[in-house]
Amino acid sequence: MIRSIIIGILAVGLIGTAYWGFQENKQNQVLVQSAENNYQRAFHDLVFHIDQLEDNLGTVLAMNTQRQLSPKLADVWRVTSLAHEELGQLPLGFVDFTDTEEFLYKLGTFSYKTSVRDLEKSPITDKEYETLKELYECSRDIQQQLRKTQATVLQQGLHWLDLEKEEMAEDEPLDNAVVDGFHLVNEKVKGYDEVEWGAGFSQLGVQNDEDLADKLDGKDITEEEAKQKALQFLGLDENAPVHIDETGKGLAYSAYSITIDDPEHEANFFLDITKKGGHPVWALQSREIKEENLSLNEAAEKAKEFLKKNDIDGMQLVDSKQYSNIGVFQFSYLIDNIRVYADSVIIEVALDDGDIIAYEGEDYLLNHKKRKVEDPKLTMEEAKKSLNPRIQVMEDHVAIIKNELGEEVLCYEFYGVLEDNTFRIFINADDGEEELVEKMKHAEPVYDFA
Repeated sequence: MIRSIIIGILAVGLIGTAYWGFQENKQNQVLVQSAENNYQRAFHDLVFHIDQLEDNLGTVLAMNTQRQLSPKLADVWRVTSLAHEELGQLPLGFVDFTDTEEFLYKLGTFSYKTSVRDLEKSPITDKEYETLKELYECSRDIQQQLRKTQATVLQQGLHWLDLEKEEMAEDEPLDNAVVDGFHLVNEKVKGYDEVEWGAGFSQLGVQNDEDLADKLDGKDITEEEAKQKALQFLGLDENAPVHIDETGKGLAYSAYSITIDDPEHEANFFLDITKKGGHPVWALQSREIKEENLSLNEAAEKAKEFLKKNDIDGMQLVDSKQYSNIGVFQFSYLIDNIRVYADSVIIEVALDDGDIIAYEGEDYLLNHKKRKVEDPKLTMEEAKKSLNPRIQVMEDHVAIIKNELGEEVLCYEFYGVLEDNTFRIFINADDGEEELVEKMKHAEPVYDFA
């Protein structure tokens, strides 16, 4: 009897120890995954902000009015600060970033001091314009190298924690594609040591959650209704496994966060649907995209079919890009042949099988409404006179955009070429002011490491 009791106690103790070990291991796995996610986020945010930096500097070169130069230069300063912070978050203490960090600091200082001076009384000089051209070239070199490094990370499935462990275990510098990539970034910056900094030594589309909360209409939907809407929106089988949570207190509006299994691609879909009215806000599937089988035009048709199936009508394709084997498409609402850019959706299509892998609809939810459009005071030809004379105009449209105050403005939209870059420029249709200048992205190079 006593022997049986002792055996039972030992068995319970063994089970408890095993359970404790399991929980401890599970907690360690969560911590490890969290650290890896933070490193991945910092790296991809860094690449994104270097992209922005290159775009903003290119845009400054195409601007012709001082009113637009100051906020854009201030945006350059803001983005350099973000990039500098993200660079410091990566486990790359063994890489000498002195030149890169100094470059970002000087670029931020130059941009800030130039943006806060009165550019009407003291405009950009020819020497400063040449400096901006050199800074743009440097930012483009950095962007291209970081893009190549990013492609290495994604294609080879590299983990930053593994890199950190290798660095701690080695007495000598690592022979690693990612490390080499960052060394090359620093070397490229050194090539611009002779930049004349001179005396000079956001316009992100962040939506207001409270505005969206006020705009939402319809009755509250249940979790089961949200599940059915999500499956229908993505065109998935009604029997697909679905996990639903309510979003936390970070948003002004209530929504369901939904995860749907996709066994075919060994991945998951993630999306948010508002509780009020059941409107999809965004959707994403993160998976490996295999060999390209569709053209960009074919993928655009897939995106159009997706909009039609979900009754998102009256949209016109206004921009398309290809990043490796993913097609990215922007659709804007069309009223009386006028593009309403505030009223837009973004759709990403996998070029291996044509699946919709991402949808961003917050702008559409926030800004879709009936509008009364007044006749413009200027003609297209009169507005064209406000363009930088160096710009060669290739295409024009009529459009509505939001200005810096969040007000909708009727504009003439021009696509023009300056050197080897294409720009989209919006001129106010009433007063001829330059409202917005954007540098259009080139097609992304495809890197083959086979």
